[in-house]
Amino acid sequence: MRIVGIGASAGGLASLEDFFRNTPCDTGMAFLVVQHLDPTQKAMLPELLQRFTEMPVYEAEQNMPVRGDSVYVIPPNRELRVVDNTLKLDQPAQPRGLRLPINVLFSSLASALNERAIAVVLSGMGSDGTLGLQAIKATGGLTVVQTPESAQFDPMPRNAIAAGCADIVAPADELPDRILAYVRRVPEPGQSPEQNHHAHTSLTRLDPILRLLRQQSRHDFSLYKPTTLNRRIERRMAIHGMSDLADYTHFLAENNQEIELLFRELLIGVTQFFRDPDTWEYLINTGLPELLSLLPPEHTLRVWVVGCSTGEEAYSLAIAFTEALDHIEPDRKLDLQIFASDISPESINVARRGQYPLNIEDTVSEARLARFFVKHDNYYQIRPSIRGKVLFARHDVILDPPFTKLDLISCRNLLIYFDLTLQRRILPLFHYSLRPNGLLMLGSSETVGRLNHLFAPLKPKMRLYRSKPYQSNRHTDFLLKSFPPLSTMPKEQSVPSNQVPPQEAHSNLQSAADHVLLQVYSPAAVLLNADADIVYISGRTGKYLEPAAGKANWNIHAMARDGLREPLYTALKQASAQTEPVELKGVLVQTGTGTQAVDLSIQAFSKPEALKGMTMVVFHDAPDQVAPKRHKKASAANPDHDAEIQRYQQEIESLREQARVSREELQASNEELQSTNEELQSTNEELTTSKEEMQSMNEELQTINTELQTKLDDLSLAQSDMQNVLNSIEIAVLFLDQDLNVRRYTERAATIISLRESDIGRPLSDLTTYLSYPELQEDARHTLSTLAVSEKQITTTDDRWFSVRIIPYRRLDNVIDGVVITLVDITDTKKLESSLRKHPKS
Repeated sequence: MRIVGIGASAGGLASLEDFFRNTPCDTGMAFLVVQHLDPTQKAMLPELLQRFTEMPVYEAEQNMPVRGDSVYVIPPNRELRVVDNTLKLDQPAQPRGLRLPINVLFSSLASALNERAIAVVLSGMGSDGTLGLQAIKATGGLTVVQTPESAQFDPMPRNAIAAGCADIVAPADELPDRILAYVRRVPEPGQSPEQNHHAHTSLTRLDPILRLLRQQSRHDFSLYKPTTLNRRIERRMAIHGMSDLADYTHFLAENNQEIELLFRELLIGVTQFFRDPDTWEYLINTGLPELLSLLPPEHTLRVWVVGCSTGEEAYSLAIAFTEALDHIEPDRKLDLQIFASDISPESINVARRGQYPLNIEDTVSEARLARFFVKHDNYYQIRPSIRGKVLFARHDVILDPPFTKLDLISCRNLLIYFDLTLQRRILPLFHYSLRPNGLLMLGSSETVGRLNHLFAPLKPKMRLYRSKPYQSNRHTDFLLKSFPPLSTMPKEQSVPSNQVPPQEAHSNLQSAADHVLLQVYSPAAVLLNADADIVYISGRTGKYLEPAAGKANWNIHAMARDGLREPLYTALKQASAQTEPVELKGVLVQTGTGTQAVDLSIQAFSKPEALKGMTMVVFHDAPDQVAPKRHKKASAANPDHDAEIQRYQQEIESLREQARVSREELQASNEELQSTNEELQSTNEELTTSKEEMQSMNEELQTINTELQTKLDDLSLAQSDMQNVLNSIEIAVLFLDQDLNVRRYTERAATIISLRESDIGRPLSDLTTYLSYPELQEDARHTLSTLAVSEKQITTTDDRWFSVRIIPYRRLDNVIDGVVITLVDITDTKKLESSLRKHPKS
């Protein structure tokens, strides 16, 4: 069963009305409605929604089962989640004004339902719901947003659209049809698709789409599992209401944005902190301590997280290594480098920020949250001690060269999307990248298959493996090959294993030679991003760069050795402003063994696309400057020569000292500016918190105002109905309050008692009447005090008769709040009675 989560805030009642008026009552889906409600007031939302739909509407209760064709509404002062098709209600963890109940519901739907989850964001203030939509979209669910133009308050829809997580955007009254069209096109996982459904579309038919993806993103999906490709492409087709693959291919060719959306769709970034807790417990208590015990204290641990998505797995590993070290050597300093890679730039940016929603409390213990995270109003921030251990980079494990000399590789639930051919290519690559006895960590649904000669299982059910020493000609040949795009590899012909064509042998020889040249004889070089952070290292750079003390810092200005910083800073600025490389000759660098003359080449890149905005710095050791012998004679002949050299050296030292002082002053100024910036940031966060609190209270007031306005409309309609009923029966009715003042009357009563609108609130005793009934006020007071009904037949001054009945006025809560006097004209009855008395029948 699919479940539709609907989030709304200010102005949401009108949008909910439009949505449910156009939703059939037999969709088979359940609808969960979350609105920002005043926690101190009883909500009227279930009663209001019941008017717009024939489906039963319930206020959610603890452990209430979720059934199809039903609507469930969140109660005030609660958070709503779904676990195993059951509703769970929790007390909000955040104070009023900072609560995000829509994100809470959507995140639980993503975890519980994956591809079967549907999330809808309607009118409202703020950004609640956006993070939840991202979670739903990451798991393959459907995300739906009301068009901002049709919403009474558009910030919530606009934030969701700006975050790029809206599959469908339409007015609220059109959303049900769009959702049902999607559901009909994309059956639930495990169900048989319709006959005309292209779930088993061949890869040949998908080739044009894969080619468009490759042209725009450079990533090749041809060796992904066909079922994954078909399901995701079908999903995008369903969102656009297309049924023909050729139409969608044509649409892709003319719409680069849709290619980007499909690319993101195929990445399937599903992750969380400490996924599969049993695996992490074993890794921390056994696997990592064993690994650490085999390594010397000065060893730098190198870890690669493949397909890191938004970074949770990488940070989990950094935390795991820290806790494992606590078990064996609490005082030992952990020298750890974690390389986390993914092909999605959006995911990498999220991972670098290290900010995660408050619902990570469900998977991260309180002790870890307190030690490794900083809690803010709306998110948790990874502490610098953990953030500094992780380096994030865009990297395609299929196309790009791998990281090497690693102690652990984590590749969890990525291989399941690759077909067998690609898996057999990637796993030997991991073996090549690992040091002997290095650890390989796979997902719960992945194994090493037949590659038992490369990996030995530690805990098979947990998918933890140790790298085995293995070497063969065939294996070496594979490792020496470069990694061209797989789409360029010939698939039409194969060569028997016992026959190697001369061309292939020549290619292997060339590749092997190139490999050795690159590893041994190529110059040391680093690749920098726009912030001068090192993103790639080639060769040995230890003579020129060294890690700075304290928090890990990959900025080249912090790592450059003495003598290199100043000229490198100037050269980088110069290189960024020109297309030609900048050459520096004979720069004197203070190395661990003395002074080394170094030549540098700095080149800024504007193409290819993968290197755009980056800068390459290449280091060459300059040859020693050997002075000719005649120079020595000249020096001897000129006694002032040595003094002149000494003077130049003193000037150089003086300039260096001035530069050092200037650098220290700049550093002090920078620290002051940083302190000021932190203070401003703190003030800004306080103002933002206050603004969010006021905004939340404003949304609650808007919701209450809408509900009260609806109630007033209902009361006005009920009053009109009552007035029409009373006037239609032609009975004079007079309503008096507890003090016998006029509260209400009918038009018929005004013909018997002198009444007009200005008499509302006047005492009964002040009114003139045609009734010959001086005891009227006394009888009314008696009825009010005794609750006894009084009924008399009274004449008028114009010879009419009325039956005057006085009864207590009861409110709905059974409280006596006045009396009601009814006057029924019985003149005709009295005349008939008098006539019968005068002329009785014989």
